Parts: sequence; structure tokens; C-alpha cells
Amino acid sequence: MTPKQLGYYFPAEFDKHVATWLSWPHKEASWPGKIQAIYPYYSQFVKELARGEKVCINVKDEVMKASAVGHLEQAGVNMDRVEFFFHPTNDAWCRDHGPAFLVNPAAEQKKVIVDWNYNAWGNKYPPFDLDDVIPTLIGKALNLPVYYPGIIMEGGSVEFNGKGTVLTSACCLLNANRNAHLSREQIESYLADYYGIEQVLWVKEGIIGDDTDGHIDDTVRFVNEDTVVTVIEENPQDENYALLRENLADLKKMRLLNGKPLNIIELPMPEAVIYEDQRLPASYANFYIANESVIVPTFRCDRDEKALQIIESCFPGRRIVGIDSTEIIWGLGSFHCLSQQEPAA
Repeated sequence: MTPKQLGYYFPAEFDKHVATWLSWPHKEASWPGKIQAIYPYYSQFVKELARGEKVCINVKDEVMKASAVGHLEQAGVNMDRVEFFFHPTNDAWCRDHGPAFLVNPAAEQKKVIVDWNYNAWGNKYPPFDLDDVIPTLIGKALNLPVYYPGIIMEGGSVEFNGKGTVLTSACCLLNANRNAHLSREQIESYLADYYGIEQVLWVKEGIIGDDTDGHIDDTVRFVNEDTVVTVIEENPQDENYALLRENLADLKKMRLLNGKPLNIIELPMPEAVIYEDQRLPASYANFYIANESVIVPTFRCDRDEKALQIIESCFPGRRIVGIDSTEIIWGLGSFHCLSQQEPAA
């Protein structure tokens, strides 16, 4: 039986967590010439997470653990809240290679894991064999059942309201480099069966510079069960302008399961972040909703403060914490891409 048939579903990120899972960054090729520069900001991220929940970190071995502990202690992280797991990885993007945790509060086994196949965003960055098995290793560590849909899926490509709806982007999920043998309807069926949802809402586009082929977590995010923030580019000359206007038009036509339209809050894009002549996928939408705070990437630009204020208005009761992501985004992702929540059962 599928998780959905057994009553399991993927909760919203804004629901309570028991932990956040991370994979310690170690791949030089993901931050060429810069990997040492990211650790103070990454450690600040961990410090903020640990204020409100446990932080579980995948590391290769004792050597990597010792290095990680050194960075985290230097940042003043509460190490009582940090637990390391010896799960070797190829890269740091735990949103995409980490487990999908589903819950059913009425079941005897209240939590299960779905282990989707993973191919590093369409075979772009081999090898990825270590990343592909991370959900199963975590299932063994936590003694949780693991389900295997047998198709490619990444956590950053799907966004949930916890009430039966998932948002995703056609440019990513329908890309031939993921599941070329599947139709849109078949992909929707997998999403329903293995995320426990009833409805798939599609936008068309992702942002320029996003090597994931347009993950939704850079463009549209649920902040409660019927409200989304969506990024907008205000400069008509910017190459993201038309793409994001098209997404906004799509969102305005959508209806939730109860027939209601989405409440849509517009969030500015940061000014273009360019490094070594490459446009990087900088977006304020790549925030992470922790138990006590919302951790938002900032980019040393004039729009940072406006973005933080808009996000603050969406999350009464949570602190809004901006952390400079200018170095981290050179790896082509930010705080949401780096993390995966483990929900409370």
C-alpha cells in the first residue's frame, strides 16, 4: 500500500518540527575557491536552528565531525541541540537528497520516510550515489519504515500547505532529465500517492541561474494553508521580469481544494548577484521556517530590509532572522536548499 492509502501525508513546513536535518558542506567544487568563506554563515544558520529544535547533521567521519564542531563552537552554537550521524554525502543540499518525512497521527507508526530516487538535478553533478541513499540511512538510524516510489524527485521542487495541496513547477518536474518516461498525470499520481496530497498546482517558470531547472522554493512558498509569497522582479529590463509575471498570473487563477483563491503576497527579488560573470539564483523565497524563527537569506542590497519586513508580516509569533547568503549562494542554493525538516509526529 502507498503512504497515502495508509493515511500518511507530508506536513507543512510551518508545522512543528522535532529536528532539522543538514548535510555538512564539504564539496569544494560546489563553492569553487570559496568553501571556507561559507562556514561562518552556515554556522550562524545552525545556531539559529538550535534555538528552537534539534539539528541533525550528516557527516562522513570523525575528521569531518571534528571540523564541523570547531566551526559551530566558534559561532556559539548550543551543541546540546546538535547530533551528528555518520552518513557520507556527495554534497550539502539536504532539501533534495534528504528524506521526505510523512506523518499519520492516528497510526501506531506515526512517522515514515519516503526515499525518492535522486540524480543531482538531471545528472548534472555526478557522482551522487552517496546522496541517493541518505533517506534510507536516516530511516535505519531512526528505525522508521521507508517507502520507495522509484522515480526522481527533489524536496526543493515541491511546496506544501499541509492541507492536501502541493505547488510545483513544470520547468522542473516535467523536464526530460528527471522522469522522461512519465506524463504530467502520472507524476501527479506519484505526488498524491507518496506525499499524501489531493491537488497539484503548477506554475511554469523558475528563476534565471537556477541549476535545478526551476525549483519552486526559489519562487513561491506557502506561509499558511491558503497564503503564498511569490517573488516579483520590478525592473522590466531584468531577465526574471517576464518569467515571474507569468507565475503571478498563474497563481491568480488557482483555486484550493475548498474553492478559494490563493492569498498572494508579492516579495521583491534581490538585485542581481553576479560572481565570475555568472548570475546566481539569489531569492528571498529560499527562507527556512524553523520552530521559533524564519531564517531568510540576504544579499547585501537595498531590497533586503523590505523583504524581511514582508516576510515578518507573514509569520506572527516567529522571529525573522536575516543571514547574509552572498557567499553561500555561490553554491547555487541557500538556507532552504540546505535543510530538511523532520516534523513532530
